[in-house]
Amino acid sequence: MTTYEAGHEGRRWSNPYVAGIVLGIVLFAAYFVTGHGLGASGGIQRIVVWLEDLVAPGHVDRTAHLAGYAGGDVNPLASYIIPIIAGIPLGGFVSAWRSGRLAVLTGKGPNISVRRRWLFALLGGIVMGFGAQVARGCTSGLALSGGAVLSVGAWAFMLAFFGGGYAFASFARKLWN
Repeated sequence: MTTYEAGHEGRRWSNPYVAGIVLGIVLFAAYFVTGHGLGASGGIQRIVVWLEDLVAPGHVDRTAHLAGYAGGDVNPLASYIIPIIAGIPLGGFVSAWRSGRLAVLTGKGPNISVRRRWLFALLGGIVMGFGAQVARGCTSGLALSGGAVLSVGAWAFMLAFFGGGYAFASFARKLWN
């Protein structure tokens, strides 16, 4: 694995305005076809409960929260959100391929090792996943779907989310520069 910058100079990025319009169309299509917006944590949770049901079906049947997803003969993968989750890596692959940026690499700055970068990414993912479960939804579902229907909670969350990210950036900046 190499750093993000190596061998990718001068390649085009997607136009952010076009990407935003396409994302809006995808969000509209999700509402139109499924009756639900976009979000990832529900799909990931369904996949985890499906795996847990393979290993310990009795536990899933006895736990009220899990039984709602996979209790008895309920299939947790029979949900609109599973194809949406499958589209995330597929869309990333197609985007990287079309832009000529398809490569196996680790994005990092010069002051952090690849191993430490992966550790921080894993820890950040665990914290975000835990937060999504506590908040009963992920940032993409809340920001995109909630923001699209002008939910006050979604807009308040996004202001806090980006404000917290901006405040934390000064601490993490030394790892990238």
